[in-house]
Amino acid sequence: MKKFAVIVAGGSGSRMGNAVPKQFLELNGKPLLWYTLQAFLNAYADLRIILVLPSEHLNVIGVSDRVRVTVGGKTRFHSVKNGLALVDDDSIVCVHDAVRCLVSTQLIQRCYVHAMEHGNAIPAVHSADSIRIDNGSGPEVADRNKVYAIQTPQTFKADILKKAFEAEYKESFTDEATVAEAAGVKIHLVEGERTNIKITYPFDLLIAEAVVRNRRG
Repeated sequence: MKKFAVIVAGGSGSRMGNAVPKQFLELNGKPLLWYTLQAFLNAYADLRIILVLPSEHLNVIGVSDRVRVTVGGKTRFHSVKNGLALVDDDSIVCVHDAVRCLVSTQLIQRCYVHAMEHGNAIPAVHSADSIRIDNGSGPEVADRNKVYAIQTPQTFKADILKKAFEAEYKESFTDEATVAEAAGVKIHLVEGERTNIKITYPFDLLIAEAVVRNRRG
């Protein structure tokens, strides 16, 4: 099947304490976004990328001819929907956070293969910490073996995901899995990666720098 990735790069640098949108912050001399794009371009030679950017940053230069740029929307849901409009129905599509710049080609390929078989693949990792959930009357201990941290690329047969995104936006739509699940799609988890972190705070950037240096040997 055809292969697409919708990479959502609409975030700001607010929680990083930086005026520069975090996807453009430098990591060992290159923007975070560069690492993300390279991971997907290296995963499959025939994979095409739809890069969703804020309107003021559409003039990205130096990207591959396999990358098509489009404008984002007012929420992640609307940005992803804009990207999906450029994806062929008869394909597998990965939707990925641009600032998860440490994603590996192996994880991308694992999600693709699983989605081919099951219709979708949502990478996740078990919590390494003790977990408590506030039920309104106080925090209760939860079984961390039953708690998952959800990651991207959230990968689907494109016709399934595009159909789900015909729904009206709801605040409960925090990712593609919640949109698909609301449309009656059974969600399939696959093993994610501990290093597939989302760069949100300055400390995350320090971790990412260490990971990149380690990968370079």
